Amino acid sequence: MRIDLDRRRFLSTAAATIAGLELTLFGATKSLLYGMETATDTGLASLRNATTWLNSPPLTADGLRGKVVLVDFCTYTCVNWLRTLPYLRAWDAKYREHGLVVIGAHTPEFDFEHDLDNVRRAITAMRVAYPIAVDNEYAIWKGFANQYWPALYLIDTKGAIRFTHFGEGAYDESERMIQKMLGEAGAAGFGRELVTVDAPGIEAAADWDNLRSPETYLGSEQGENFVRNAERLRLNEWTVGGDWTLGNKAVVLKQPNGRIAYRFHARDVNLVMGPTARGASVRYRVRIDGQPARGGADVDTQGQGVVTEQRTYQLVRQAPPIEDRQFEIEFLAAGLEAFCFTFG
Repeated sequence: MRIDLDRRRFLSTAAATIAGLELTLFGATKSLLYGMETATDTGLASLRNATTWLNSPPLTADGLRGKVVLVDFCTYTCVNWLRTLPYLRAWDAKYREHGLVVIGAHTPEFDFEHDLDNVRRAITAMRVAYPIAVDNEYAIWKGFANQYWPALYLIDTKGAIRFTHFGEGAYDESERMIQKMLGEAGAAGFGRELVTVDAPGIEAAADWDNLRSPETYLGSEQGENFVRNAERLRLNEWTVGGDWTLGNKAVVLKQPNGRIAYRFHARDVNLVMGPTARGASVRYRVRIDGQPARGGADVDTQGQGVVTEQRTYQLVRQAPPIEDRQFEIEFLAAGLEAFCFTFG
């Protein structure tokens, strides 16, 4: 059994028992802070509680009767969701005209993911054309009793949930179920071959065989493996250098030339971060074992880049061999907050 090290790990074994899910669901992001309360509206009925809608007028359970509906729970910095996105785009493009309605339920984790300007910018950059129900109050999340980012729910023409999948993977199984349900609804004319995707950059599937580093939060609320003044880091330990403030959700740089170091084992290194002031920018340099990092979508050939918005930055994509290595990022100006490392 492969256990995927990913964006929201289970917080405890008891949590997994409460959720009634097996350990194979580690491919999904997990939250115990929401979804345990009783929902007023369940399933598709909860869509009427969306904060707002993007890419579409408001959709309702009554209006979706007779359609096959795919509801996908997401939050735009989640690397696990980002790696499923190529399939969601492909299914929307292939099956929309045959009666499939793909709906993204954007249920935010970090405070900045509540910001509609941030969400609009993100879905535009990610070429998301299907409807997005903004779920800032977790009403849809609660209506589905959901626990994970990403989470996929397939709902038939009568409004019944027929298939679920939590986390990455199961793409063929999910698409075959889409085809089955469309066929039951009387749709015809779509090809039975399964979609293939070309996923570059951060959307590319993780190198699971070489992934030994877990998602790591930097704020005090969920942070772990932080060490102070370490001369040498052990695998999956991290530290900072310079003038930083440790907050609940993030570490915040107060003076220029602050650094974060992490000893990791993975092909990719990603970091959720952003400027503390809207419209500001902060330049950075990334090194691996003391040498300029290359290959990440957000660094140039000299391992340099700039933070201009709050999102997930891909800072490292290395070629084999994949070994324990020392990552270091140096920020050349203050006014930067960093939330979470993820790996691929």
